[in-house]
Amino acid sequence: MEVLVTGGAGYIGAHACKRLFERGHRPLVLDNLSSGRPEFVRWGGLIRGDTRRPEDLAACFAGRRIDAVMHFAAFIEVAESVAAPLKYYANNVGGTIALLEAALAHGVRLFVFSSSAAVYGDPETVPIPEGHPFRPKNPYGRTKTVVEEILADCGRAQGLRWAALRYFNAAGADPGGEIGERHEPESHLIPRLLEAAARGEGPVFVYGTDYPTADGTCIRDYIHVNDLAEAHILALEHLAAGGAGGAFNLGLGRGWSVREVIDTVAGVTGKRLETRDAPRRPGDPAVLVADCRRAMELLGWRPAVRNLEEIVATAWNWHRGRPGACAAPMARENDAPPHLHRR
Repeated sequence: MEVLVTGGAGYIGAHACKRLFERGHRPLVLDNLSSGRPEFVRWGGLIRGDTRRPEDLAACFAGRRIDAVMHFAAFIEVAESVAAPLKYYANNVGGTIALLEAALAHGVRLFVFSSSAAVYGDPETVPIPEGHPFRPKNPYGRTKTVVEEILADCGRAQGLRWAALRYFNAAGADPGGEIGERHEPESHLIPRLLEAAARGEGPVFVYGTDYPTADGTCIRDYIHVNDLAEAHILALEHLAAGGAGGAFNLGLGRGWSVREVIDTVAGVTGKRLETRDAPRRPGDPAVLVADCRRAMELLGWRPAVRNLEEIVATAWNWHRGRPGACAAPMARENDAPPHLHRR
């Protein structure tokens, strides 16, 4: 299949493009490069553009037969979403609506959406099943909730076959060291800790030490990025074969606290890490752990990396080799003007 991958120059999108290519599919990336990295686009073409611009979407479909869409393009920072909610609704919801309109107009009926455990908020039960009520605690989570409801409506009205993959915490890097997690500025816990270890800098702030957990810090379920990428390909092929869509949780089914993650990173890197306690961030639930049985039963998905040490080790391997390690971009850009619209 030829697959349009929005946000395919980003962390998870790039790993998904690599797995698509390895499986014999043809990824085409649409990314405005506001946070994506052109050197990550190595497995298909690149159209530099924005999901909210009709002319950029038209360029994706012109002269091509796109079979499916994988939609990763979004703003993802919880704290920023609390401070700037309209920015998140305009991009995450507005951009998805424009993308769906273009895809449906061109006969595309397969759609895999990058969703989030943020749709759940503070869970009633742990592990969290897909049937748990939507109770997002922040605008970021609400944008994911709204998009899932839009997808369900399009499924009923227009025959869209869709899957919403609810990630818990993506981490790790491609074991070959070609791509990894890199945000500017970096806000995710594991890469922040690895950067501190690599540079001998600190402190790394621990946001909230008074949660109702064993050590007072948040607990999260971490999943290796390659296992996430594999789930996207399985979901796409499942939908194409007529399988049931809907929402699928992706995690390991167990959680690690912030302090446990810090200890794991210190053990893997052999570095002493300086940390400093800080107040809670608004919108952070105390515990998020996935019930992933639906993905396993319907998609045949099995995470290959089952422990935090191995996840961290792949990320550390990439971080240590990062300076100067990236090859020159291999993407083929179209003739569109190099506009950038921040996502």
